[in-house]
Amino acid sequence: MATTSATVTGIRTGLASTLGTIRGLRTAAVVPEDPKPPIAVVMAPNISYDSAFGRGMDSYSFTVLVVVGRVSDRTAQSTIDAYCSGVGTYSIKAAINSDPTLGGACQSARVTEMSNYGSLSIGDTEYLSAEFTVQVYA
Repeated sequence: MATTSATVTGIRTGLASTLGTIRGLRTAAVVPEDPKPPIAVVMAPNISYDSAFGRGMDSYSFTVLVVVGRVSDRTAQSTIDAYCSGVGTYSIKAAINSDPTLGGACQSARVTEMSNYGSLSIGDTEYLSAEFTVQVYA
């Protein structure tokens, strides 16, 4: 059964809200002008329409960019390692698993991949970041 009220904006907001349950992690449903780490930014999705017959379902592939402290800071690496873990209080995957409907914004969501763990330049500063792929069905 399709989630007829599912919208890109609603799903982005649901993702940001669900990730906001991770203590100390800021979230943004849209790309902020001046992100303040640690932050999880929900990027625009790739969308596959009509994944089921009769407009039964669309599938979305969202990228969540997690940015932490400076790349040279040991604490930043420990922090991002915790976000990358599949389990635990700070786990991106565990947060999504705790509310796979993203507060009712979709039928289901799950983290399928973590990639691009490394440095990211924002302005004149190098941060440590990782990208998470979240597959959403609505």
